[in-house]
Amino acid sequence: MPIASRNNRDPLGWCLAVTGLFLALALWRITTPSIYYFDEVHYVPAALKMLSLIPTNREHPLFAKEVIATSIHFIGDRPLGWRLGPVLFGTAGLFAFGRLVWHASHRRAATIAAIVLLATNFMWFVQSRIAMLDMVEAALCMIGLWQFAAALNTRSIGAARLRLAAAGIALGLSLGAKWSSAPALIMPGLCFLVLRMKETGWKFIGQRNAGPIPGISLVEAAFWLGLLPIAVYWATYTPAMFYSRLTLSPFDFIGQHELMVRLQDSVKKPHPYRSFWYQWAVDWRVIWYLFKNVDGAHRGIVMLGNPFSMLAGLVAFFWGLWAALFRRRGDIGVFLVLYAATLMMWAVNGKPVQFYYHYLLPGAFLMAPLAFALEALWQRKDRWRHLATLSMAVTLGMFVLFFPIISALPLPTEETYNFWMWLPSWR
Repeated sequence: MPIASRNNRDPLGWCLAVTGLFLALALWRITTPSIYYFDEVHYVPAALKMLSLIPTNREHPLFAKEVIATSIHFIGDRPLGWRLGPVLFGTAGLFAFGRLVWHASHRRAATIAAIVLLATNFMWFVQSRIAMLDMVEAALCMIGLWQFAAALNTRSIGAARLRLAAAGIALGLSLGAKWSSAPALIMPGLCFLVLRMKETGWKFIGQRNAGPIPGISLVEAAFWLGLLPIAVYWATYTPAMFYSRLTLSPFDFIGQHELMVRLQDSVKKPHPYRSFWYQWAVDWRVIWYLFKNVDGAHRGIVMLGNPFSMLAGLVAFFWGLWAALFRRRGDIGVFLVLYAATLMMWAVNGKPVQFYYHYLLPGAFLMAPLAFALEALWQRKDRWRHLATLSMAVTLGMFVLFFPIISALPLPTEETYNFWMWLPSWR
């Protein structure tokens, strides 16, 4: 096979291998700690009450809690039951991210680098191992975007239609898990519209055989990417329609959301881990999910971004702006928009108290521009190409170095954590 063809082969095997290793590592000692930690104290009891149709935690959508409740129902009210759902969704989301990068770019090296970078950016691993809402939301967002990107590359109209349906369902479920993915969820519909207008100009309505998917009209696309996600999202509220009290009316869509917004905005008490979007981007303020003596040893779990790849990703972001504008790299531009949209949501959001884990999705999208930048370095013929290999080595090295305090490994003493506290703001 010619070198150019080998370089553009679908790296499906690599995506599966990295995903499998991630799943094995995420499942290893998943039941430690054996107690609730961090926000599990809110969401696991909420899931248990949901099994009895008792209203609780009404400020958030229901689907992620339904996932946790389902796992508890089949596995039991124990650590594995609490956390298995997020682990499986985190694994599926990692694979979906790799497939998204591939379908958006058809660049083998960048795809492999991107999935490795996300698997080792700390945040995706930590959030996959805790019974919170965020990983279910983020994973389904990745799945929806992957299915949409794959639909654009599908020649069969039937297969493309199935992909769009899958995208719409995943996008609706993502919003039904948590609202943080909302800016990313509107992108497929906007992308379809922009691509249609690019081909047809202002005559984009009513031309069924026009792009980006010939045979899919704008009206049909609006159904798959607009109406279907909204219907699926509202369907996730079904358990609340059977609560023993405070029963939700199937027709009170507006009233339910007014209540949720009001409840979210009511949390104004200062929190020691409160932070702001510009601090997240530079890895400035972390969250200690766990720091105590538990299960026979002192253990810690810190929610922190990989100190190398997260900061290198910011450099890649600005390189990506140049590449998107002057090299017409639309594949990079897509991820820049996704990063900016999901981050700037928090800059304009009126929610009084925000936390670093809200950077989960932006931090994930940032790994794609970094992967594209590393691929560009690998393609050089001079000594700069070695910088890409070194960058990947440092990223993996950081993951290994910090693994004890992102996975609750036993620490020799309580003071051992100082080894990893490189900044005062990390304490």
